[in-house]
Amino acid sequence: MSLWDPRAVVATKRDGKALDAGEVAAFVEGYTRGEVTDALAAAFLMACLLRGLDPDETLALTRAMVASGDTVRFADLGAPTVDKHSTGGVSDGVTLVFAPIAAAMGLAVAKLSGRGLGHTGGTLDKLESIPGLRTDLSPQEIERQVADVGCAVAAQSPSLVPADGALYALRDATATVPSVPLIAASVMSKKLAVETDLILLDVKAGSGAFMKTPEEAAALARACLDLARGWDRRAVAAVTDMSQPLGDAVGNALEVAEAMTVLRGDVGGRLRELALAFAARAAGELLGLSPGEAAARAARAIDSGEALERFRRMVEAQGGDGRVVDDAWAILPRAKAIFPLTSDRDGVLASVDAERIGLASGALGAGRIRKGDAIDPAVGIVLHPKVGDRLEAGARVGEIHAGTEASAAGAAADVLAALTVTEGPVEPPPLVHGWLDGLD
Repeated sequence: MSLWDPRAVVATKRDGKALDAGEVAAFVEGYTRGEVTDALAAAFLMACLLRGLDPDETLALTRAMVASGDTVRFADLGAPTVDKHSTGGVSDGVTLVFAPIAAAMGLAVAKLSGRGLGHTGGTLDKLESIPGLRTDLSPQEIERQVADVGCAVAAQSPSLVPADGALYALRDATATVPSVPLIAASVMSKKLAVETDLILLDVKAGSGAFMKTPEEAAALARACLDLARGWDRRAVAAVTDMSQPLGDAVGNALEVAEAMTVLRGDVGGRLRELALAFAARAAGELLGLSPGEAAARAARAIDSGEALERFRRMVEAQGGDGRVVDDAWAILPRAKAIFPLTSDRDGVLASVDAERIGLASGALGAGRIRKGDAIDPAVGIVLHPKVGDRLEAGARVGEIHAGTEASAAGAAADVLAALTVTEGPVEPPPLVHGWLDGLD
């Protein structure tokens, strides 16, 4: 019988002392195997939140979580591999656009995505609004699809970093989510468990993000990059703006339809711009292209139709209806009713409470309060104006896609209340606050 007492680990961190790697590994392994109680693990997480974790402890926690399950290593796919992760936001459809662009550029995109929770949307929920599409791919299916198509977006396997899944659920239930070391370990354990040539991190900052300021987001980005460096993995991070919805659509089918307009080259805007920026950065890092060459090749992937065709092939490979790229609304589920959203004020849009808009979309049924809640893929919000645009009272600025007139009215009120309007000109926020790499 072991004499090791997990309470000693909690007490050490409670008192502000550093834990060694063996103590962290034993505690995580004990919790994963059910030998450490939820109560003790919650105490450990609260101690980490209040006392912090130094870089060595954060690396040890990440290693322990990766070691709790399987790892995925790809055979030679004939192309450099890249995985992209976003820390979450509102109308963040970058993955839907980035993955096929990067594949069309000669990269292999192996992407493990998550579901939405709270005010943020989830890539898996968006993709699964396409009839028939499945995201529960085995590692073998992911590898085969990436080799054939160039990209796959799938769910995390239950056997992949199970310790992170268990600890994340406990963090959510015990108000211990907002800790930079705990967030970094959670994010990077999933990235490091899948061996790719490059990890791209999109760390959001603003009202619709978990990190509200660029400085907070940069601290998280640096913590993630430190973990990649400790693992001898190549990683690049961008701190990007989430002070307003990135695209126009907030919802699942709505965001897929918007991604199709971007991939067809029908629209510009911040969603297209950011997806192209990440694709160009990946190509520069992995293919040795100059910034100008990489940007031009990324744009050609859209203009030539190759990126759209890659999306079609990815959808079909995962069991979905590829005709979604030709006529999205002939395939995607529609809301029972669509109500116009009109401005109640004149002036210039000065700021947006993106979190409130995300929550309003969730209240319509597009999101979930708890993991496992059912969602309605058809509902959501469309809001066209961006910060700096002029509004006119009575003019249509978007739509509410809802199940009932009453729920639509509530969402419309929330959206309008989330907008701040002023008289004078307003400078739009930068889309990218800055790039950091593993050497910073």
